[in-house]
Amino acid sequence: MSKLDQTRAPILEALEEMKTARLVPFDVPGHKRGKGNPDLTAFLGERCLSVDVNSMKLLDNLCHPVSVIKEAEELAAEAFGATNAFFMVGGTTSAVQSMVLSVCKRGEKIILPRNVHRSVINIMILCGAVPVYVNPDMNHELGIALGMRLSEVEKAIKENPDAKAILVNNPTYYGICSNLKGITDLAHAHGMKMLVDEAHGTQLYFGKGLPMTAMEAGADMAAVSMHKSGGSLTQSSFLLTGPSMNAGYVRQIINLTQTTSGSYLLLSSLDISRRTLALCGEEIFDKVMSMVDYARKEINQIGDYYAYSRELVNGDSIYDFDVTKLIVNTLPIGLAGIEVYDLLRDEYDIQTEFGDIGNCLAYVSVGDRPRDIERLVSALAEIRRLYKKDRTGLMTAEYINPRVIYSPQDAFYSEKQSLPLTECKNMVCAEFVMCYPPGIPILAPGELITQEILDYIIYAKEKGCSMTGPEDMEINHLNVMKGIRSASTVTNSI
Repeated sequence: MSKLDQTRAPILEALEEMKTARLVPFDVPGHKRGKGNPDLTAFLGERCLSVDVNSMKLLDNLCHPVSVIKEAEELAAEAFGATNAFFMVGGTTSAVQSMVLSVCKRGEKIILPRNVHRSVINIMILCGAVPVYVNPDMNHELGIALGMRLSEVEKAIKENPDAKAILVNNPTYYGICSNLKGITDLAHAHGMKMLVDEAHGTQLYFGKGLPMTAMEAGADMAAVSMHKSGGSLTQSSFLLTGPSMNAGYVRQIINLTQTTSGSYLLLSSLDISRRTLALCGEEIFDKVMSMVDYARKEINQIGDYYAYSRELVNGDSIYDFDVTKLIVNTLPIGLAGIEVYDLLRDEYDIQTEFGDIGNCLAYVSVGDRPRDIERLVSALAEIRRLYKKDRTGLMTAEYINPRVIYSPQDAFYSEKQSLPLTECKNMVCAEFVMCYPPGIPILAPGELITQEILDYIIYAKEKGCSMTGPEDMEINHLNVMKGIRSASTVTNSI
């Protein structure tokens, strides 16, 4: 099969052709290429608004691509080593949910780590799939969850041979990678599909010497967040599939939830960014790795901080590490990661990706400059000098093993009651509680509320973590399943 021309950007080319045609727009959107909303045009620019257009024959249709979008998807599939690639304009959330919907129906099991993004549990609420959690190991010094151990996956398969699929998040927000090839081989040996949430893994497909990709491992589907490290606009992603998946059926699944008014700003950004990475990706991520490596060494020389890397690899729960991730453990200076995150923003005008209980993540990309790295290092050094304190009383755990009592769907749609946090112990949660980012639930619907979890929520609130999920915006109350007080009273648990 002949290679495709990766210098092409079919959607971009079609948009440029449309502009030269000087069409008079009697269609939506109503701003009419920006003329109807001069304030918006002044803010975003005429060039941007001129290509914020609706589907037409010249531009193809995202729901049923037959021309330029189809060509662009074929180019993306080749660039990522996939059989098929689908343009996603609802973020990687939409891609992840389409993966689950493609392989699981109501009552069917899916094996997955509990430290998944909320999008996975959200879709199980909607479709009624039943989670079989493989609780990850913890690094208690760093306060982070690790990858899926092969032996634990094997055990879950043995106990649930009727499961339809296995889902792995790889790499995690913290750069942790599981044994993707080993888990994929296990899944296929037992007739299960392998799904990979690669929201944080675009760079793996183009950088030299980085961990194995989902497509290399033989996974059936992978969700890739192109906008994170790939350079496209926020909310744009790819859904990749291998040869085992029926592309027509996957498209139908995508169309159940994806908009019929796909943004050509997002679509063209995916097209252009794919071209850039296909042509220059190795060079781009070589530069990123070099900057992160330099930053990591400099931060570790400050003292107390720990910017970790491949020295954590143990061949099992940490099978590999994504060295493009600049994760800094802040606990030795007596500050939670979220406190350092806040100080960097408020006192030094540096916006990092997120801070949690123990760590702070600085997302480094090709758009960063060496002087930006120096500024970050200097700010961290000054924070240590000015704010370091005794670490006594700091909580470390980022993840607490949950006890699942009911399926997410049954719990979410159950009869509920709202109770103060102090009265929720031993009740079954009927909603989400999480810090965002990273968007990994502390509590999900159907899980037992323990004192440990309540202490964690209160602590995270006190430290200033961005808490989301509950109906109560102040998170002083939680919705719980009415009349269910503890596991011992449950007669219908999963």
